Amino acid sequence: MNISSKVRLNNGRKMPVLGLGVYQIRPNQAKQVFQWAIDMGYRLFDTASLYGNEKEVGQAILKSTVTRSEFFITSKLWNTDQGYNNALSAFENSMDQFGLDYIDLYLIHWPVTNLRLESWTALESLVETERVKAVGVSNYMINHLEELLQKCSVIPVINQVEFHPWLYKKALLKYCEENRIQLQAYSPLTKGQKLGDKKLKKIGDKYGKSPSQILIRWCLQHNVPTIPKSANKQHLEQNINVFDFHLTQKDMMKLDLMNQDYSVTWDPRDYP
Repeated sequence: MNISSKVRLNNGRKMPVLGLGVYQIRPNQAKQVFQWAIDMGYRLFDTASLYGNEKEVGQAILKSTVTRSEFFITSKLWNTDQGYNNALSAFENSMDQFGLDYIDLYLIHWPVTNLRLESWTALESLVETERVKAVGVSNYMINHLEELLQKCSVIPVINQVEFHPWLYKKALLKYCEENRIQLQAYSPLTKGQKLGDKKLKKIGDKYGKSPSQILIRWCLQHNVPTIPKSANKQHLEQNINVFDFHLTQKDMMKLDLMNQDYSVTWDPRDYP
């Protein structure tokens, strides 16, 4: 496994196992950050209409000497844009921001009650236009996926969720695997809230790696691609330097057992 490694999604397309989440990367810093990332070998950029930097992601791709087909660009449909017609309009707005012919993945950001199914129908119709190569969901729990799988004609390729040792969604991971939906981890670094954990630090010291690198590696060894966020050059580099070591089964188990159902973001269970 290396920075170029990819997973095959259920529609046959391939996605990098490691990418850059660009939440809270401001437009005025985005140009520099994205250039650093591309130079280091990042090819997956995960944004959303909510983040306000789709335009900067698109510009970075267009100006790069790397061919478009090597990049994997994800965006997301925000809650206030859900519903069939709203979703189609929101997608057009995002594409105008990107300035690209297509994006690789479009996700429903949160499972908004009473609107998520018609939003999904809109995403299914977008796939037929080939302006988005794959569609998926984010923050879906098992009950949300069960509802969707009963109604959909296109199975989501991805379910992107908060995932780290303190929020080890083992049952959800198993469910997604059984239904050919690739789980993808956001906030693998807990927004920094758990990086000082003594057990984590001890494992890091054993491998000569930082707590962040251990958390990213933990995701990857669970076969869960991940998109750590950073606007810091040193951290960007550190976050992709995770392919030269392997956590033992014993250390993986130690990390698994740290689960506390501890979340650093909203709780998807708030959406019945």
